Parts: sequence; C-alpha cells; structure tokens
Amino acid sequence: MSGALLHNLVLFGRVLRRLGMDVHPGRLADLVAALEVVSIRNRFDFQTAARSLLVHRHEDLARFDDAFEAFFTRRDPLARPHVRVSGQLQRKQGAPLPMFANANAPDAAGAGSSDESATAEVLTYSGREILRRKDFAEMTPDELQAVKALMSEIVWRIRQRKTRRLRPGRGPLLDLRCTVRRNLRYGGEVLDWARREQKWKPRPIVIIADVSGSMERYSRLLLLFACGLAKALNQKVEAFVFSTRLTRITRQLRQRNVERALREVSQAVPDWSGGTRIGEALHTFNFQWGRRVLGQGALALVISDGWDRGDIGLLASEIARLHRSSHRLVWLNPLLGAPDYEPLTRGIQAALPFIDDFLPVHNLDSLAALAEHLAVLDERGRGPRRVRQSG
Repeated sequence: MSGALLHNLVLFGRVLRRLGMDVHPGRLADLVAALEVVSIRNRFDFQTAARSLLVHRHEDLARFDDAFEAFFTRRDPLARPHVRVSGQLQRKQGAPLPMFANANAPDAAGAGSSDESATAEVLTYSGREILRRKDFAEMTPDELQAVKALMSEIVWRIRQRKTRRLRPGRGPLLDLRCTVRRNLRYGGEVLDWARREQKWKPRPIVIIADVSGSMERYSRLLLLFACGLAKALNQKVEAFVFSTRLTRITRQLRQRNVERALREVSQAVPDWSGGTRIGEALHTFNFQWGRRVLGQGALALVISDGWDRGDIGLLASEIARLHRSSHRLVWLNPLLGAPDYEPLTRGIQAALPFIDDFLPVHNLDSLAALAEHLAVLDERGRGPRRVRQSG
C-alpha cells in the first residue's frame, strides 16, 4: 500500500472522529488489512468495506456516507474536494485536482477555540478515472508522478506452464517406488497408493522495448512498467531495449530504487531516442540471446510503434524466428489506443502475420487490461490471435 493512501485513510479516520464517531486506530488497521482483498479501485466495494469496519452504530450510517462522499468524491470534474471538520462537514471546491494527500490545516472555528481540523486533499475516484484513461503522451509532469504510484497497484500474474517433471501429489500416475516404501509398515500389503502429478513452473518473460525517437513520449513510463513487472513476478524477467542497436538492461532493472534503475538504463543505452532499426535489433537478439532466454516456453513482449528505417525483409524474417522460438508473441503498440489508428507502417505490416496478440499500451487502463490478458493465457498452445485497436 502506498504511503499517500495510508495517509489519506488516517486523515479520513480523523474526520470521522471529529464527527463524533467511535473510530480508533484498531479499526483503521482492520480496514488497511481488508484492502488486501478489496480493490480500492472499486468505489462501491471500498465504501462498503469501510462502512462495515468503521461504523458500529445505526445512527452513524448517514453521517459516514456524507463524510465519505465529501472526502473521496467530487461532483465537478475540474474541482477538488477539501474536507474541513469542526463539528460539521463542509465542502469547498474550485482548485486543481491534487495528486496525493499532503495537508493538515488548522480550523478557526470560533473565538478562543484551539481545536484543529484536518484538510485532506486526495486523489479522488473521478481523478483516478481521468488519469487511468489519459494517454501517457498528454500527461503533465505532476500527472506522470501520480501515474507512477498508480502503476504499483496493478497486479501482475503470468499463468504457469506444465513441465515434464513429476512431483508427489494427487495426480493419475502411480509412484510404485514410493508406494512400496510407504506400505512397509503394513507388512508389505498395499493399503496406501502413492501418486504423482505434473510439476508447474513459472513462465519466463522477455521484454524487448523500442526507445527510439518516435517512442520518446512513452519510453520512460514503459520502462517503469518493465521495472514493475520484473519486481512483481517470481519468474525470470529479461529486458532489452533498442533503437539502432540492442542493449540488455536486465541487471539495471533489478535495482530496488526505480529512479536509480532508470538512470542506469539511460547511461547504458548509447542510442537512446535515435533512429529505429527493428530488424537489426531482433537479429541481434535472436542470434546472441534467443537460446539463452527463450527456453522453457518464454513469453515475448515487444513494445514498439512499428516505425522502422531498416530492412523490412530482415524484420519479417527475424520476427518470424522470434515467433517460432517463443510460446507467445505479444506486440504492444502505444499508437493502437487512438480510435483512428490503422496499422499502415511498413514495420507493422511486416510483423502482423507473426503476432499472436496486438494490444495497446498507451494509458493505465491498457496496462490493467494487459495484466488481465496475461493472467489467462492458454497454457496448451497459442490459441486465437487477439487484436484490439481502441482503448
């Protein structure tokens, strides 16, 4: 859970106490624990969970709902809510939408009064929805900082693969050796059958990202996505970037500090924001790294807008080789989120016949949709191709 969200919950508890409700730190701790299973992105679920854990008197229900509405919701899409409590709840609007809770303000309730009140500035549900749907290329620096925090809330799960190895379990296969050992206690009479089942292992992930000049507006956030994916998954994640040449950045993305990881990546890539030679980069990957990182049914993610100045014939042959070597080839295109986008560039035209999934990656909603898609990929084969041109 992010520090800003925890701070907002503490401020909300302070608001409820000022309204006369019996909300103590123990009940707030219960709400924090509940957020492990309740998504805060779902307003109804979050409000219901908070009401169940924080309200213990029937007469406080309406008061809680009013406080929740004023604290977390705004009616005007260009305004931000301020919650100021001094015996009653008030709302003021008219300021730009903030990114995180960051203020405690004193309240001059009356002459001689020394009571303090909490002013909570929060990223509201409506503000979240705006940011989730806004294109990365159109965001302000403050919005990009907020998106970095929201990216950490995406849950990444990649479906595991079955291996040829077996392990003790409840499968249909008998383990005769273990059965004999287990039944020695019964004098050799077979009373307990030992069985084996197939073993599951995480599927490796390989990310090949375009950092050329045409991708400059998206490169930083997409590297944040790659860094977050590497930290969230238990399986091996290999990452490469390319412009006119290929650079492996797996070691840099293992840094705990994200900003430091991005700085090291920018220093390690000599052709950042340069030209685009997708075919040459994929050729280098296939012949220098393919056998090392594409084993065990790896999932390949290529992130690029498809603009290419290199040999299109080479691109077609190398993307075909990558397609054959990986379990599934997913191409993520930030331009695919535009309603009027058509895959007309030479690079995309050459690659499309070999792409299993052609998906947008231009905003938070598209990243969340990608996480859902990767979680349900069919382990038995490639399955149907999925092409989506809006998001």
